[in-house]
Amino acid sequence: MTIQIGDRIPDATLHHYKDGVQALSTGDLFRGRKIVLFSVPGAFTPTCSERHLPGFVTHYDAFRQRGVDVACIAVNDAFVMGAWGKAHNVPEGLLMLADGNGDFMRALGLEMDATRFGMGLRGKRFALYAEDGVVKQLAVEAPGEFKVSSAEAMLDAIG
Repeated sequence: MTIQIGDRIPDATLHHYKDGVQALSTGDLFRGRKIVLFSVPGAFTPTCSERHLPGFVTHYDAFRQRGVDVACIAVNDAFVMGAWGKAHNVPEGLLMLADGNGDFMRALGLEMDATRFGMGLRGKRFALYAEDGVVKQLAVEAPGEFKVSSAEAMLDAIG
């Protein structure tokens, strides 16, 4: 079942790269925070690298001015996410999270089978806004589209 507005973020362990690979529980990530989490099908892929991530980098300060943290997630490993963030000059506070085995995507009900493209299980392209671990906004893209999960769309949605 796909997560819905009003649902609590499920428990999972994610990873990020900072002085080595660090584990981070979703409970710790979302507890007591306002946060936008956006998901891309894969680091270094065209739309993700040319439009999705750059939009959040460009508008990072606008989110922070609203008291909202920002995190990017993909079904990639922490080394890839770290390298991708570095390649795109991601600001220090924008977390680049790895869901290496896709466990979190499955728990959200937002996994995508990309085996016909040689990519295996991935996460759908989406963005969600949560307050203290409860989903307040959720924007899931239709296959092959990039409209509702952009940084600009999320800024409009959260006001």
